[in-house]
Amino acid sequence: MDCGRYPVKLTQGDPVELAATIFKDGYEILRAVVRYRAAGSRNWQERPLEPVGNDRWQGSFEPSELGRWQYSIEAWVDRFATMLDELDRKLAAGQVELAGETAEAELLFGPGELEDWHAAAPGLGAKDRHGKVSSATLEVDVERERARFGAWYELFPRSWGGFKGVEKVLPQLAELGFDVLYLPPIHPIGTTNRKGRNNAPAAKEGDPGSPWAIGRPEGGHEAINSELGSVKDFERMVARGHEVGCEICIDFAIQASPDHPWLTQHPEWFNRRPDGTLKYAENPPKRYEDIYNVNFDSEDWRGLWNALRDVVQVWVDRGVKVFRVDNPHTKPVPFWEWLIADIRSRDPEVVFLSEAFTRPAMMATLAKIGFSQSYTYFTWKNTKAELRELLELLLGWAPYYRPNFFANTQDILHEYLQVGGRPAFEARLVLAATLSPTYGIYSGFESCENVPLRAGSEEYLDSEKYEVKSRALDGPLLPLVKRLNEIRRAEPALQRFENLRLLATHGEHVFAYVKGTEIAVAVNLDPRLPREDVVVVPSGLGLPDEFPVLDLLTGEHYRWRVGRNYVGLAPGGAHVLKIGA
Repeated sequence: MDCGRYPVKLTQGDPVELAATIFKDGYEILRAVVRYRAAGSRNWQERPLEPVGNDRWQGSFEPSELGRWQYSIEAWVDRFATMLDELDRKLAAGQVELAGETAEAELLFGPGELEDWHAAAPGLGAKDRHGKVSSATLEVDVERERARFGAWYELFPRSWGGFKGVEKVLPQLAELGFDVLYLPPIHPIGTTNRKGRNNAPAAKEGDPGSPWAIGRPEGGHEAINSELGSVKDFERMVARGHEVGCEICIDFAIQASPDHPWLTQHPEWFNRRPDGTLKYAENPPKRYEDIYNVNFDSEDWRGLWNALRDVVQVWVDRGVKVFRVDNPHTKPVPFWEWLIADIRSRDPEVVFLSEAFTRPAMMATLAKIGFSQSYTYFTWKNTKAELRELLELLLGWAPYYRPNFFANTQDILHEYLQVGGRPAFEARLVLAATLSPTYGIYSGFESCENVPLRAGSEEYLDSEKYEVKSRALDGPLLPLVKRLNEIRRAEPALQRFENLRLLATHGEHVFAYVKGTEIAVAVNLDPRLPREDVVVVPSGLGLPDEFPVLDLLTGEHYRWRVGRNYVGLAPGGAHVLKIGA
Protein backbone atom coordinates (compact mmCIF):
# COMPACT_ATOMS: atom_id res chain seq x y z
CA MET A 1 0.00 0.00 0.00
CA ASP A 2 1.72 3.16 -1.27
CA CYS A 3 5.13 1.43 -1.26
CA GLY A 4 4.63 0.21 2.29
CA ARG A 5 3.65 3.55 3.85
CA TYR A 6 0.36 2.03 5.02
CA PRO A 7 -0.58 -1.54 5.97
CA VAL A 8 -2.59 -3.69 3.60
CA LYS A 9 -6.18 -3.99 4.87
CA LEU A 10 -7.88 -7.38 5.18
CA THR A 11 -10.58 -9.02 7.23
CA GLN A 12 -10.26 -12.24 9.20
CA GLY A 13 -10.15 -15.35 7.03
CA ASP A 14 -8.82 -13.55 3.95
CA PRO A 15 -5.44 -14.76 2.66
CA VAL A 16 -2.65 -12.30 2.01
CA GLU A 17 -2.03 -12.86 -1.68
CA LEU A 18 1.19 -11.44 -3.02
CA ALA A 19 3.40 -11.41 -6.08
CA ALA A 20 6.94 -10.24 -6.78
CA THR A 21 9.39 -9.93 -9.63
CA ILE A 22 12.50 -11.89 -8.64
CA PHE A 23 15.52 -12.23 -10.93
CA LYS A 24 19.32 -12.39 -10.95
CA ASP A 25 22.10 -12.25 -13.47
CA GLY A 26 23.10 -15.64 -14.84
CA TYR A 27 21.22 -18.94 -15.05
CA GLU A 28 21.04 -20.08 -11.44
CA ILE A 29 17.85 -21.58 -10.06
CA LEU A 30 16.19 -19.31 -7.53
CA ARG A 31 13.97 -20.00 -4.53
CA ALA A 32 11.71 -17.63 -2.61
CA VAL A 33 9.46 -17.63 0.44
CA VAL A 34 7.20 -15.18 2.20
CA ARG A 35 8.11 -14.82 5.87
CA TYR A 36 5.38 -13.58 8.21
CA ARG A 37 4.55 -13.12 11.87
CA ALA A 38 2.11 -11.34 14.15
CA ALA A 39 3.54 -7.93 15.07
CA GLY A 40 5.55 -8.29 18.25
CA SER A 41 6.11 -12.02 17.85
CA ARG A 42 9.67 -13.34 17.67
CA ASN A 43 8.83 -16.35 15.54
CA TRP A 44 8.60 -16.09 11.77
CA GLN A 45 6.61 -18.56 9.70
CA GLU A 46 7.25 -19.29 6.03
CA ARG A 47 5.34 -20.24 2.91
CA PRO A 48 6.98 -20.90 -0.47
CA LEU A 49 6.50 -18.66 -3.48
CA GLU A 50 6.09 -20.35 -6.84
CA PRO A 51 7.38 -19.08 -10.20
CA VAL A 52 4.61 -18.31 -12.67
CA GLY A 53 6.71 -17.20 -15.63
CA ASN A 54 8.59 -14.13 -16.80
CA ASP A 55 10.36 -13.73 -13.45
CA ARG A 56 7.06 -13.37 -11.55
CA TRP A 57 6.50 -15.31 -8.34
CA GLN A 58 3.28 -15.73 -6.39
CA GLY A 59 2.20 -17.03 -3.01
CA SER A 60 0.01 -16.37 -0.01
CA PHE A 61 -0.32 -16.77 3.73
CA GLU A 62 -3.27 -16.61 6.12
CA PRO A 63 -3.00 -14.59 9.34
CA SER A 64 -4.44 -16.62 12.19
CA GLU A 65 -5.63 -13.73 14.38
CA LEU A 66 -6.73 -10.10 14.33
CA GLY A 67 -4.34 -7.17 14.42
CA ARG A 68 -1.12 -6.16 12.70
CA TRP A 69 1.03 -8.69 10.86
CA GLN A 70 4.45 -8.24 9.30
CA TYR A 71 5.78 -9.96 6.22
CA SER A 72 8.71 -9.87 3.83
CA ILE A 73 9.89 -11.82 0.82
CA GLU A 74 13.19 -13.69 0.94
CA ALA A 75 14.95 -15.02 -2.16
CA TRP A 76 18.22 -16.87 -2.77
CA VAL A 77 20.17 -19.02 -5.20
CA ASP A 78 19.57 -22.74 -4.80
CA ARG A 79 23.13 -23.89 -5.53
CA PHE A 80 22.21 -27.54 -5.09
CA ALA A 81 19.35 -27.43 -7.60
CA THR A 82 21.45 -25.32 -9.93
CA MET A 83 24.26 -27.92 -9.90
CA LEU A 84 21.85 -30.82 -10.41
CA ASP A 85 20.27 -29.03 -13.35
CA GLU A 86 23.67 -28.42 -14.88
CA LEU A 87 24.70 -32.06 -14.38
CA ASP A 88 21.42 -33.32 -15.83
CA ARG A 89 21.90 -31.25 -18.97
CA LYS A 90 25.50 -32.42 -19.37
CA LEU A 91 24.54 -36.06 -18.94
CA ALA A 92 21.70 -35.66 -21.40
CA ALA A 93 24.21 -34.29 -23.89
CA GLY A 94 26.44 -37.36 -23.46
CA GLN A 95 29.11 -35.76 -21.28
CA VAL A 96 30.26 -38.48 -18.88
CA GLU A 97 33.56 -37.08 -17.65
CA LEU A 98 32.26 -35.17 -14.62
CA ALA A 99 35.06 -35.56 -12.10
CA GLY A 100 35.53 -31.81 -11.82
CA GLU A 101 31.82 -31.21 -11.29
CA THR A 102 31.67 -33.99 -8.66
CA ALA A 103 34.58 -32.43 -6.79
CA GLU A 104 32.79 -29.08 -6.77
CA ALA A 105 29.66 -30.73 -5.42
CA GLU A 106 31.53 -32.49 -2.65
CA LEU A 107 33.26 -29.24 -1.72
CA LEU A 108 29.92 -27.45 -1.47
CA PHE A 109 27.72 -30.11 0.07
CA GLY A 110 30.00 -32.82 1.42
CA PRO A 111 30.84 -36.24 -0.05
CA GLY A 112 27.99 -38.33 -1.45
CA GLU A 113 26.79 -40.27 -4.41
CA LEU A 114 25.31 -38.32 -7.30
CA GLU A 115 22.10 -40.36 -7.25
CA ASP A 116 21.51 -39.45 -3.59
CA TRP A 117 21.47 -35.73 -4.24
CA HIS A 118 18.04 -35.66 -5.88
CA ALA A 119 16.30 -37.12 -2.82
CA ALA A 120 18.05 -34.70 -0.49
CA ALA A 121 17.50 -31.64 -2.69
CA PRO A 122 14.56 -29.96 -0.90
CA GLY A 123 16.23 -29.99 2.50
CA LEU A 124 19.65 -28.98 1.28
CA GLY A 125 18.25 -26.27 -0.96
CA ALA A 126 16.34 -24.66 1.89
CA LYS A 127 19.23 -24.69 4.33
CA ASP A 128 21.80 -23.36 1.90
CA ARG A 129 20.36 -19.91 1.15
CA HIS A 130 23.26 -18.63 -0.91
CA GLY A 131 23.19 -14.91 -1.66
CA LYS A 132 20.00 -14.44 0.36
CA VAL A 133 18.24 -11.10 -0.04
CA SER A 134 15.07 -9.81 1.61
CA SER A 135 12.48 -7.22 0.75
CA ALA A 136 11.48 -4.50 3.14
CA THR A 137 9.23 -5.65 5.98
CA LEU A 138 5.65 -4.68 5.19
CA GLU A 139 2.47 -4.80 7.26
CA VAL A 140 -1.07 -6.17 7.07
CA ASP A 141 -3.90 -4.99 9.31
CA VAL A 142 -6.43 -7.78 9.87
CA GLU A 143 -9.86 -6.73 11.11
CA ARG A 144 -12.96 -8.70 11.98
CA GLU A 145 -15.73 -9.31 9.48
CA ARG A 146 -17.87 -6.45 10.83
CA ALA A 147 -15.34 -4.01 9.39
CA ARG A 148 -16.34 -5.26 5.93
CA PHE A 149 -19.92 -6.52 6.16
CA GLY A 150 -22.98 -5.51 8.14
CA ALA A 151 -26.39 -3.83 8.15
CA TRP A 152 -26.68 -0.71 10.33
CA TYR A 153 -29.65 1.06 11.92
CA GLU A 154 -29.46 4.51 13.52
CA LEU A 155 -31.73 5.80 16.27
CA PHE A 156 -31.80 8.47 18.98
CA PRO A 157 -32.21 6.65 22.33
CA ARG A 158 -34.23 9.50 23.82
CA SER A 159 -36.98 8.79 21.26
CA TRP A 160 -37.18 5.13 22.30
CA GLY A 161 -37.39 5.43 26.09
CA GLY A 162 -33.68 5.69 26.81
CA PHE A 163 -31.32 2.74 27.17
CA LYS A 164 -34.00 0.49 28.64
CA GLY A 165 -36.26 1.13 25.67
CA VAL A 166 -33.43 0.47 23.24
CA GLU A 167 -32.61 -2.75 25.06
CA LYS A 168 -36.20 -3.91 24.50
CA VAL A 169 -36.10 -3.21 20.75
CA LEU A 170 -32.71 -4.87 20.13
CA PRO A 171 -34.19 -8.37 19.55
CA GLN A 172 -36.55 -6.93 16.91
CA LEU A 173 -33.66 -5.14 15.19
CA ALA A 174 -31.69 -8.39 15.20
CA GLU A 175 -34.67 -10.26 13.76
CA LEU A 176 -34.82 -7.71 10.95
CA GLY A 177 -31.20 -8.56 10.16
CA PHE A 178 -29.41 -5.52 11.54
CA ASP A 179 -25.89 -6.17 12.80
CA VAL A 180 -25.06 -2.75 14.25
CA LEU A 181 -27.18 -0.18 16.08
CA TYR A 182 -25.62 3.28 15.87
CA LEU A 183 -26.45 5.80 18.61
CA PRO A 184 -25.70 9.54 18.25
CA PRO A 185 -23.83 11.08 21.22
CA ILE A 186 -25.18 9.82 24.54
CA HIS A 187 -23.38 12.32 26.79
CA PRO A 188 -24.73 15.20 28.91
CA ILE A 189 -26.00 18.05 26.71
CA GLY A 190 -24.95 21.62 27.42
CA THR A 191 -27.44 24.37 28.27
CA THR A 192 -25.47 27.45 27.20
CA ASN A 193 -26.53 28.49 23.67
CA ARG A 194 -28.68 25.35 23.48
CA LYS A 195 -30.45 25.02 20.14
CA GLY A 196 -34.23 24.91 19.96
CA ARG A 197 -36.52 22.97 17.66
CA ASN A 198 -35.67 23.08 13.96
CA ASN A 199 -32.24 24.49 14.86
CA ALA A 200 -33.66 27.66 16.38
CA PRO A 201 -30.82 29.74 17.89
CA ALA A 202 -32.56 29.85 21.27
CA ALA A 203 -34.14 26.93 23.11
CA LYS A 204 -37.50 27.10 24.81
CA GLU A 205 -38.42 25.48 28.10
CA GLY A 206 -38.20 21.71 27.73
CA ASP A 207 -36.17 21.66 24.51
CA PRO A 208 -33.62 18.83 24.91
CA GLY A 209 -30.87 20.34 22.74
CA SER A 210 -28.59 18.66 20.22
CA PRO A 211 -26.72 15.56 21.43
CA TRP A 212 -23.65 16.88 19.61
CA ALA A 213 -23.41 19.79 22.11
CA ILE A 214 -21.44 17.56 24.46
CA GLY A 215 -20.79 18.27 28.11
CA ARG A 216 -22.18 19.80 31.28
CA PRO A 217 -20.47 20.40 34.62
CA GLU A 218 -21.39 16.87 35.71
CA GLY A 219 -19.44 15.29 32.88
CA GLY A 220 -18.19 15.28 29.32
CA HIS A 221 -17.25 12.64 26.79
CA GLU A 222 -16.80 9.90 29.37
CA ALA A 223 -20.18 10.57 31.01
CA ILE A 224 -23.73 9.50 30.18
CA ASN A 225 -26.77 11.73 29.86
CA SER A 226 -28.77 10.78 32.94
CA GLU A 227 -32.01 11.32 30.98
CA LEU A 228 -31.12 8.18 28.99
CA GLY A 229 -30.24 6.01 31.99
CA SER A 230 -27.28 5.01 34.11
CA VAL A 231 -23.92 3.47 33.27
CA LYS A 232 -25.35 0.13 34.38
CA ASP A 233 -28.33 0.60 32.06
CA PHE A 234 -25.93 1.35 29.22
CA GLU A 235 -23.73 -1.67 29.90
CA ARG A 236 -26.78 -3.93 30.16
CA MET A 237 -27.98 -2.63 26.77
CA VAL A 238 -24.55 -3.27 25.22
CA ALA A 239 -24.49 -6.80 26.65
CA ARG A 240 -27.99 -7.44 25.31
CA GLY A 241 -26.88 -6.30 21.87
CA HIS A 242 -24.00 -8.76 21.84
CA GLU A 243 -26.36 -11.48 23.07
CA VAL A 244 -28.87 -11.06 20.22
CA GLY A 245 -26.30 -10.23 17.52
CA CYS A 246 -26.90 -6.49 17.07
CA GLU A 247 -23.99 -4.66 18.64
CA ILE A 248 -23.97 -1.07 19.81
CA CYS A 249 -22.02 1.68 18.03
CA ILE A 250 -21.63 5.09 19.65
CA ASP A 251 -20.64 8.43 18.20
CA PHE A 252 -17.21 9.94 18.88
CA ALA A 253 -17.51 13.68 18.26
CA ILE A 254 -14.52 15.82 19.20
CA GLN A 255 -16.26 19.03 20.23
CA ALA A 256 -17.62 20.53 23.43
CA SER A 257 -20.51 22.61 24.61
CA PRO A 258 -19.60 25.79 26.49
CA ASP A 259 -20.47 23.88 29.67
CA HIS A 260 -18.04 21.00 29.12
CA PRO A 261 -15.67 20.44 32.11
CA TRP A 262 -12.67 20.69 29.79
CA LEU A 263 -13.43 24.40 29.23
CA THR A 264 -12.41 25.11 32.84
CA GLN A 265 -9.99 22.23 33.41
CA HIS A 266 -8.04 22.70 30.15
CA PRO A 267 -8.81 26.10 28.59
CA GLU A 268 -5.62 25.77 26.53
CA TRP A 269 -7.31 23.02 24.48
CA PHE A 270 -9.70 25.48 22.82
CA ASN A 271 -9.40 28.23 20.24
CA ARG A 272 -9.69 31.80 21.44
CA ARG A 273 -9.89 35.01 19.43
CA PRO A 274 -7.48 37.87 20.14
CA ASP A 275 -10.06 39.46 22.46
CA GLY A 276 -10.10 36.29 24.56
CA THR A 277 -13.53 35.03 23.50
CA LEU A 278 -13.97 31.42 22.49
CA LYS A 279 -14.62 30.69 18.82
CA TYR A 280 -17.66 28.52 18.31
CA ALA A 281 -17.83 26.00 15.47
CA GLU A 282 -19.12 27.00 12.08
CA ASN A 283 -19.06 25.88 8.48
CA PRO A 284 -20.51 28.90 6.68
CA PRO A 285 -23.36 29.37 6.18
CA LYS A 286 -23.99 26.82 8.97
CA ARG A 287 -23.35 28.08 12.51
CA TYR A 288 -23.01 25.90 15.62
CA GLU A 289 -23.21 28.37 18.49
CA ASP A 290 -23.74 25.51 20.96
CA ILE A 291 -20.33 23.87 20.44
CA TYR A 292 -16.63 24.71 20.41
CA ASN A 293 -13.93 22.88 18.51
CA VAL A 294 -10.76 21.81 20.25
CA ASN A 295 -7.41 23.33 19.32
CA PHE A 296 -5.12 20.64 17.94
CA ASP A 297 -2.36 23.28 17.71
CA SER A 298 -2.42 23.70 21.48
CA GLU A 299 0.94 23.70 23.22
CA ASP A 300 -0.46 20.82 25.25
CA TRP A 301 -1.41 18.82 22.15
CA ARG A 302 0.04 15.66 23.70
CA GLY A 303 -2.25 16.01 26.70
CA LEU A 304 -5.20 16.56 24.36
CA TRP A 305 -4.35 13.51 22.25
CA ASN A 306 -4.03 11.32 25.34
CA ALA A 307 -7.29 12.59 26.80
CA LEU A 308 -9.19 11.82 23.59
CA ARG A 309 -7.61 8.38 23.36
CA ASP A 310 -8.59 7.75 26.98
CA VAL A 311 -12.20 8.68 26.19
CA VAL A 312 -12.36 5.98 23.52
CA GLN A 313 -10.78 3.48 25.88
CA VAL A 314 -13.41 4.22 28.54
CA TRP A 315 -16.15 3.13 26.14
CA VAL A 316 -14.19 0.12 24.93
CA ASP A 317 -13.92 -0.94 28.56
CA ARG A 318 -17.71 -0.58 28.79
CA GLY A 319 -18.15 -3.07 25.96
CA VAL A 320 -18.36 -0.82 22.88
CA LYS A 321 -16.44 -2.20 19.89
CA VAL A 322 -17.77 0.06 17.11
CA PHE A 323 -17.37 3.85 16.83
CA ARG A 324 -18.81 6.26 14.29
CA VAL A 325 -16.38 9.20 14.17
CA ASP A 326 -17.89 12.61 13.49
CA ASN A 327 -16.09 14.81 10.93
CA PRO A 328 -12.63 13.19 11.18
CA HIS A 329 -11.44 15.20 8.17
CA THR A 330 -11.39 18.37 10.30
CA LYS A 331 -8.82 16.87 12.69
CA PRO A 332 -5.14 16.03 12.03
CA VAL A 333 -4.55 12.81 10.11
CA PRO A 334 -1.52 11.86 12.28
CA PHE A 335 -3.76 12.03 15.33
CA TRP A 336 -6.16 9.46 13.88
CA GLU A 337 -3.35 7.20 12.72
CA TRP A 338 -1.94 7.21 16.26
CA LEU A 339 -5.26 6.86 18.10
CA ILE A 340 -6.63 4.01 15.97
CA ALA A 341 -3.37 2.06 16.11
CA ASP A 342 -3.14 2.57 19.87
CA ILE A 343 -6.71 1.41 20.57
CA ARG A 344 -6.56 -1.56 18.21
CA SER A 345 -3.19 -2.69 19.57
CA ARG A 346 -5.03 -3.46 22.81
CA ASP A 347 -8.35 -4.57 21.32
CA PRO A 348 -8.15 -5.45 17.61
CA GLU A 349 -11.94 -6.04 17.48
CA VAL A 350 -12.62 -2.29 17.60
CA VAL A 351 -14.08 -0.88 14.37
CA PHE A 352 -13.96 2.79 13.36
CA LEU A 353 -16.39 4.33 10.82
CA SER A 354 -15.27 7.60 9.22
CA GLU A 355 -17.99 10.22 8.66
CA ALA A 356 -15.94 12.33 6.26
CA PHE A 357 -17.80 14.02 3.41
CA THR A 358 -14.92 15.93 1.90
CA ARG A 359 -12.30 15.90 -0.84
CA PRO A 360 -11.38 12.48 -2.28
CA ALA A 361 -7.72 12.68 -1.25
CA MET A 362 -8.65 13.18 2.41
CA MET A 363 -11.33 10.48 2.35
CA ALA A 364 -8.88 7.99 0.83
CA THR A 365 -6.08 8.89 3.25
CA LEU A 366 -8.29 8.46 6.30
CA ALA A 367 -9.10 4.97 5.06
CA LYS A 368 -5.43 4.14 4.53
CA ILE A 369 -4.32 5.28 7.98
CA GLY A 370 -6.72 3.01 9.82
CA PHE A 371 -10.43 3.77 9.56
CA SER A 372 -12.20 0.44 9.11
CA GLN A 373 -14.94 1.81 6.85
CA SER A 374 -16.19 5.12 5.53
CA TYR A 375 -19.27 7.04 4.56
CA THR A 376 -19.45 7.96 0.88
CA TYR A 377 -21.33 10.36 -1.38
CA PHE A 378 -23.83 7.59 -2.16
CA THR A 379 -26.66 9.56 -0.53
CA TRP A 380 -26.30 12.27 -3.20
CA LYS A 381 -25.80 9.95 -6.20
CA ASN A 382 -29.17 9.08 -7.69
CA THR A 383 -28.87 9.07 -11.49
CA LYS A 384 -27.27 6.37 -13.60
CA ALA A 385 -24.31 8.59 -14.48
CA GLU A 386 -23.80 9.70 -10.87
CA LEU A 387 -23.88 6.14 -9.55
CA ARG A 388 -21.48 4.90 -12.21
CA GLU A 389 -19.00 7.68 -11.50
CA LEU A 390 -19.11 7.04 -7.74
CA LEU A 391 -18.78 3.28 -8.03
CA GLU A 392 -15.88 3.44 -10.45
CA LEU A 393 -14.06 5.70 -7.99
CA LEU A 394 -14.77 3.38 -5.05
CA LEU A 395 -13.70 0.31 -7.00
CA GLY A 396 -10.36 2.01 -7.57
CA TRP A 397 -10.09 2.46 -3.80
CA ALA A 398 -11.30 -1.05 -2.98
CA PRO A 399 -7.98 -2.37 -1.54
CA TYR A 400 -8.26 0.03 1.41
CA TYR A 401 -11.62 1.86 1.36
CA ARG A 402 -14.65 -0.05 2.68
CA PRO A 403 -17.78 1.94 1.83
CA ASN A 404 -20.79 2.22 4.12
CA PHE A 405 -23.84 3.17 2.02
CA PHE A 406 -26.20 4.94 4.42
CA ALA A 407 -29.39 5.61 2.45
CA ASN A 408 -30.20 8.58 4.68
CA THR A 409 -28.83 10.17 7.85
CA GLN A 410 -30.09 12.52 10.52
CA ASP A 411 -28.51 15.32 8.47
CA ILE A 412 -29.29 14.25 4.90
CA LEU A 413 -32.74 13.94 3.35
CA HIS A 414 -32.01 14.09 -0.36
CA GLU A 415 -34.46 15.65 -2.79
CA TYR A 416 -34.85 12.26 -4.49
CA LEU A 417 -36.50 10.92 -1.33
CA GLN A 418 -38.44 14.14 -0.72
CA VAL A 419 -40.29 13.95 -4.04
CA GLY A 420 -40.14 10.26 -5.01
CA GLY A 421 -42.44 8.73 -2.41
CA ARG A 422 -42.24 5.08 -1.39
CA PRO A 423 -40.80 3.89 -4.76
CA ALA A 424 -37.79 6.16 -4.22
CA PHE A 425 -37.18 4.69 -0.77
CA GLU A 426 -37.46 1.14 -2.15
CA ALA A 427 -35.02 1.81 -4.98
CA ARG A 428 -32.45 3.40 -2.67
CA LEU A 429 -32.80 0.59 -0.16
CA VAL A 430 -32.11 -2.10 -2.75
CA LEU A 431 -29.16 -0.18 -4.17
CA ALA A 432 -27.60 0.40 -0.75
CA ALA A 433 -28.09 -3.18 0.44
CA THR A 434 -26.80 -4.90 -2.71
CA LEU A 435 -24.08 -2.55 -3.97
CA SER A 436 -22.13 -2.36 -0.71
CA PRO A 437 -21.47 -5.07 1.88
CA THR A 438 -22.13 -2.43 4.55
CA TYR A 439 -25.14 -0.14 4.46
CA GLY A 440 -27.42 1.67 6.88
CA ILE A 441 -30.69 3.52 7.38
CA TYR A 442 -31.69 6.15 9.92
CA SER A 443 -34.98 5.93 11.84
CA GLY A 444 -37.93 6.99 9.75
CA PHE A 445 -36.56 5.65 6.48
CA GLU A 446 -38.67 2.52 6.89
CA SER A 447 -41.70 4.81 7.26
CA CYS A 448 -40.75 6.88 4.18
CA GLU A 449 -40.33 10.12 6.16
CA ASN A 450 -39.61 12.75 3.53
CA VAL A 451 -40.64 16.24 4.65
CA PRO A 452 -37.81 18.80 4.48
CA LEU A 453 -37.38 21.81 6.70
CA ARG A 454 -38.01 24.01 3.66
CA ALA A 455 -37.83 23.79 -0.11
CA GLY A 456 -34.23 23.21 -1.21
CA SER A 457 -33.13 22.03 2.25
CA GLU A 458 -31.78 18.57 3.09
CA GLU A 459 -32.68 19.00 6.76
CA TYR A 460 -35.76 17.24 8.12
CA LEU A 461 -38.70 19.29 9.28
CA ASP A 462 -38.93 18.85 13.05
CA SER A 463 -35.51 17.21 13.06
CA GLU A 464 -34.89 14.63 15.74
CA LYS A 465 -31.57 16.33 16.42
CA TYR A 466 -33.44 19.02 18.32
CA GLU A 467 -36.52 17.32 19.76
CA VAL A 468 -37.74 14.04 21.17
CA LYS A 469 -40.01 11.87 19.03
CA SER A 470 -42.04 8.76 19.83
CA ARG A 471 -40.52 5.99 17.71
CA ALA A 472 -41.41 2.36 17.00
CA LEU A 473 -40.30 -0.25 14.49
CA ASP A 474 -43.50 -0.43 12.47
CA GLY A 475 -42.80 1.14 9.06
CA PRO A 476 -44.17 -0.36 5.80
CA LEU A 477 -40.68 -0.98 4.36
CA LEU A 478 -39.61 -3.35 7.13
CA PRO A 479 -40.58 -6.55 5.24
CA LEU A 480 -38.34 -5.47 2.35
CA VAL A 481 -35.55 -4.57 4.81
CA LYS A 482 -35.78 -7.99 6.42
CA ARG A 483 -35.81 -9.83 3.10
CA LEU A 484 -32.79 -7.91 1.79
CA ASN A 485 -30.85 -8.62 4.98
CA GLU A 486 -31.72 -12.32 4.70
CA ILE A 487 -30.46 -12.35 1.12
CA ARG A 488 -27.26 -10.54 2.10
CA ARG A 489 -26.47 -13.07 4.81
CA ALA A 490 -27.21 -16.03 2.54
CA GLU A 491 -25.21 -14.81 -0.47
CA PRO A 492 -21.44 -14.42 0.03
CA ALA A 493 -21.19 -12.41 -3.20
CA LEU A 494 -23.10 -9.58 -1.49
CA GLN A 495 -20.58 -9.55 1.37
CA ARG A 496 -17.80 -8.18 -0.86
CA PHE A 497 -17.39 -4.91 -2.73
CA GLU A 498 -14.45 -5.57 -5.02
CA ASN A 499 -16.45 -8.19 -6.99
CA LEU A 500 -18.86 -5.53 -8.32
CA ARG A 501 -19.12 -5.16 -12.07
CA LEU A 502 -21.44 -2.64 -13.69
CA LEU A 503 -23.60 -3.80 -16.61
CA ALA A 504 -24.62 -1.75 -19.63
CA THR A 505 -28.25 -0.74 -20.17
CA HIS A 506 -29.66 1.23 -23.09
CA GLY A 507 -31.70 3.83 -21.22
CA GLU A 508 -30.94 6.21 -18.37
CA HIS A 509 -33.41 4.81 -15.82
CA VAL A 510 -32.43 1.15 -15.28
CA PHE A 511 -29.18 0.61 -13.38
CA ALA A 512 -27.71 -2.92 -13.44
CA TYR A 513 -24.71 -4.78 -12.06
CA VAL A 514 -23.44 -8.19 -10.99
CA LYS A 515 -21.70 -9.26 -7.79
CA GLY A 516 -19.26 -12.01 -8.73
CA THR A 517 -21.03 -14.56 -10.89
CA GLU A 518 -23.73 -15.29 -8.33
CA ILE A 519 -25.99 -12.21 -8.11
CA ALA A 520 -27.36 -9.83 -10.75
CA VAL A 521 -29.34 -6.71 -9.84
CA ALA A 522 -31.41 -4.32 -11.94
CA VAL A 523 -33.09 -1.26 -10.38
CA ASN A 524 -35.51 1.25 -11.89
CA LEU A 525 -34.17 4.62 -10.74
CA ASP A 526 -37.37 6.33 -11.84
CA PRO A 527 -39.76 6.49 -8.84
CA ARG A 528 -42.65 7.82 -10.97
CA LEU A 529 -42.94 5.61 -14.04
CA PRO A 530 -42.45 1.93 -14.95
CA ARG A 531 -39.46 1.41 -17.23
CA GLU A 532 -38.42 -1.21 -19.74
CA ASP A 533 -34.81 -1.73 -20.81
CA VAL A 534 -32.19 -4.23 -21.92
CA VAL A 535 -29.43 -5.38 -19.56
CA VAL A 536 -26.29 -6.51 -21.38
CA VAL A 537 -24.35 -9.40 -19.82
CA PRO A 538 -20.86 -9.40 -21.36
CA SER A 539 -18.84 -12.45 -22.26
CA GLY A 540 -15.82 -13.08 -20.06
CA LEU A 541 -17.72 -13.41 -16.78
CA GLY A 542 -17.46 -17.19 -16.85
CA LEU A 543 -21.19 -17.67 -17.39
CA PRO A 544 -22.72 -20.11 -19.89
CA ASP A 545 -24.43 -18.75 -23.00
CA GLU A 546 -27.82 -19.23 -21.29
CA PHE A 547 -28.59 -19.62 -17.61
CA PRO A 548 -31.59 -19.57 -15.26
CA VAL A 549 -32.08 -16.80 -12.70
CA LEU A 550 -34.33 -16.63 -9.65
CA ASP A 551 -35.65 -13.31 -8.37
CA LEU A 552 -34.92 -13.53 -4.66
CA LEU A 553 -37.45 -10.78 -3.93
CA THR A 554 -40.46 -12.27 -5.74
CA GLY A 555 -39.62 -15.94 -6.31
CA GLU A 556 -40.09 -15.61 -10.09
CA HIS A 557 -37.87 -17.53 -12.52
CA TYR A 558 -36.41 -16.17 -15.77
CA ARG A 559 -33.94 -17.23 -18.47
CA TRP A 560 -31.00 -14.92 -19.04
CA ARG A 561 -28.14 -15.14 -21.51
CA VAL A 562 -24.79 -13.61 -22.34
CA GLY A 563 -25.86 -10.60 -24.35
CA ARG A 564 -29.15 -8.66 -24.18
CA ASN A 565 -31.80 -9.39 -21.53
CA TYR A 566 -35.17 -7.66 -21.31
CA VAL A 567 -36.33 -6.20 -17.98
CA GLY A 568 -39.56 -4.43 -17.12
CA LEU A 569 -39.69 -2.78 -13.71
CA ALA A 570 -42.32 -0.88 -11.73
CA PRO A 571 -41.48 2.61 -10.43
CA GLY A 572 -38.55 2.15 -8.06
CA GLY A 573 -38.78 -1.62 -8.63
CA ALA A 574 -35.89 -4.07 -8.74
CA HIS A 575 -34.75 -7.57 -9.61
CA VAL A 576 -32.29 -9.25 -7.24
CA LEU A 577 -31.43 -12.34 -9.24
CA LYS A 578 -29.68 -15.51 -8.12
CA ILE A 579 -27.72 -16.72 -11.15
CA GLY A 580 -28.00 -20.42 -11.92
CA ALA A 581 -30.97 -21.00 -9.59
